Amino acid sequence: MTTPPPPRQDQAKVRPRFGPRAPVWRFLLAAGLGGAAWITQAAVLLSEPLSPARTDRVGAALFLDLLLGAVALALLPLRRRYPPAVACLLVALAPLSVSGLGAMTMAVVSMATFRRRGWIALVGALAAVGAAVAAGLYRPWLSPAVDSGAYSVAGNVVVTLLIFAAAVATGYYAAARRELLASLRERALTAERERALAAQAARDAERTRIAREMHDDLAHRISLVALHAGALTFREDLSRAETAATAQTIQTNAQLALTELRQVLGVLRSGQSTGAERSQPTLAELPALLADAREAGSVVQLDTSGLPGGTGPDLSAITGSLSLTSFRIVQEALTNARKHAPGAPVAVRLAGMPGEQLRIEVRNPVGLPAGAPLPSAGVGLVGLGERAELVGGALRFGVEEGGDFAVRARLPWPA
Repeated sequence: MTTPPPPRQDQAKVRPRFGPRAPVWRFLLAAGLGGAAWITQAAVLLSEPLSPARTDRVGAALFLDLLLGAVALALLPLRRRYPPAVACLLVALAPLSVSGLGAMTMAVVSMATFRRRGWIALVGALAAVGAAVAAGLYRPWLSPAVDSGAYSVAGNVVVTLLIFAAAVATGYYAAARRELLASLRERALTAERERALAAQAARDAERTRIAREMHDDLAHRISLVALHAGALTFREDLSRAETAATAQTIQTNAQLALTELRQVLGVLRSGQSTGAERSQPTLAELPALLADAREAGSVVQLDTSGLPGGTGPDLSAITGSLSLTSFRIVQEALTNARKHAPGAPVAVRLAGMPGEQLRIEVRNPVGLPAGAPLPSAGVGLVGLGERAELVGGALRFGVEEGGDFAVRARLPWPA
């Protein structure tokens, strides 16, 4: 017995793997069909008048039939490993053994699930030849009453081929059903993976957003702490009240920074928000932000002449993501100025119209040696660029020809 070519890859994927008890009902069904066919044939043969010689012939044929049926059942477990070989053997045994018809039919069904036309044509031709031999030679030899004419032989071949076609159709249906179930199973697994990836992406995006917000807040707080601490270090002319006020400012900003750091570490450690969402700053809080910067010793000028309302615009009218993004851009630019150009004057300018764009410009001189610059990771302005892109805007920064460092942003301003 030779090993046939391996099944197609798609069939190998969808073909089920049965446990040790799964095929039991198949063997019982094959044995039951074969036993019923053998009993029917034995009843027909033994109902006829039998001579002593013919009695021995019928008895030997019935015994051989049972023996070959047992061989067919024994070969049936190999039908998945050697589908065409087992099908050909059992079809070849069919003319001599009606007790093997159940096993033969099951082997043909199993072979047909592979959907190899060459295999089906070979086994079908062998089944037709076997039907012709059984109707023209073997059955007339057992019973002289059996018609061995051409019409009888042709009729037996046609019936056999119809049974064979039904078995092949059953195999094709089983293969198609397995592929459908495998496809549905794969779709379910894919959908589950996509849901997991989407959930993970949402968590990562939220954690990135929280980290970006905390970076802006902490950088602002720490820069204030560093500047006030530097003032205490280098200023010896401060009165006791001024020293106490500066120390109180340092303590307040340090406590706020520590509280915000605990919040973000808790969220990033657990991977999910455990409390109420922190309130986000808006552009309406810009005066308070500039007041903090001036209290820290920075000279900050605000120009809002380009906004509706001129020098007294209603900044609270700017809402949503535009307001938050604008506030964060100004906040990070001021923090950046305190880090790299402490003591340098900073000019903040806002301009634009609803339905067009909001233009933000923060400018300060560079290179003033008023103190040692604070360390920087270099990600603050890059994060601002990402913020601007998320709301459909653009941000650029750098040292310009006049020697000033400028941060410029253009953000869509809905009407």
